[in-house]
Amino acid sequence: MNTLLIKMLSHANPAQIPGLMRFFKTSPGQYGEGDKFLGIKVPVTREVVKQCWKEVSPAEIEECVNSEFHEVRLAGLLALIQKFNHCKDTLAQQECIDFYLAHTEKINNWDLVDLTCYPLVGEWLLDKDRTLLYELAQNGKTIWEQRIGIVSTMTFVRKGQLEDTFAIADILLHHQHDLIQKANGWLLRECGKRNKAALETFLATRYKTMSRTSLRYAIEKFPEEERKSYLRGER
Repeated sequence: MNTLLIKMLSHANPAQIPGLMRFFKTSPGQYGEGDKFLGIKVPVTREVVKQCWKEVSPAEIEECVNSEFHEVRLAGLLALIQKFNHCKDTLAQQECIDFYLAHTEKINNWDLVDLTCYPLVGEWLLDKDRTLLYELAQNGKTIWEQRIGIVSTMTFVRKGQLEDTFAIADILLHHQHDLIQKANGWLLRECGKRNKAALETFLATRYKTMSRTSLRYAIEKFPEEERKSYLRGER
C-alpha cells in the first residue's frame, strides 16, 4: 500500500484544478501541455510528505514520480529529498541522485525543478566536481534539464560560491525560452544579493545582448536609477 499516493489522492480539491492548469500552462502548445492536476497546493503536499516519507519505499517513490498527476510527482520528489537528507552513507545518497537524474522526463515543469533540484543535486555536488551541471545546461534534452543545470547552483550561491552560477548563466545567456531566461536572471539576482560588484562585472560585457527578461530579473534589487540606466543601455 503506497501511503504517500493514497494520502495525496485523499487531498484532491477539484475546485482548484482549473486555476492550476492555467497557472502551469497546460493548454495545447504551452510548456505544460497535457499535464493533470488534483488541485493540491504545495504546503499541503509538503505536509503530506512530512507525515509519511519514512514509510515510503523506493518503489513507491517511483510510482509517485511516474504519476500522471503533477502534485503526486512533486510529492514523490520531495520524499526522495527526505530520503537523501537522512541517508547514512554516500552510496545511498548516490542512489537518490541517480534516481533523480534517471527520471528527469517526469520533472517537467518549473516548480518541479525549482523545488527539488538544488536541495538534492546542488547539495550533493557541494564537495564534488560540478561538470554534470554544465552538461545539463549545455546539452540537456529538455528545457527542464537545462533549468536543473542553472537552478541547482542555488545551493552554491547560498554558500557564497558564485563562480559556477556565472559560468552556467553564460552558457544559457542567449537561450530563447522564457523559462530559461527567467531562471538565469533569478540566479544572477541571487548572486548580486551576495556580491553586487561581481554581478556588475558579469553584466558589464553582457547586459546589452542578453534577454531583457534575464536582465530585468538580474537587476531587480539594484537602485532604481541604476536599473533604468541598464535598461537604457547606458552603463
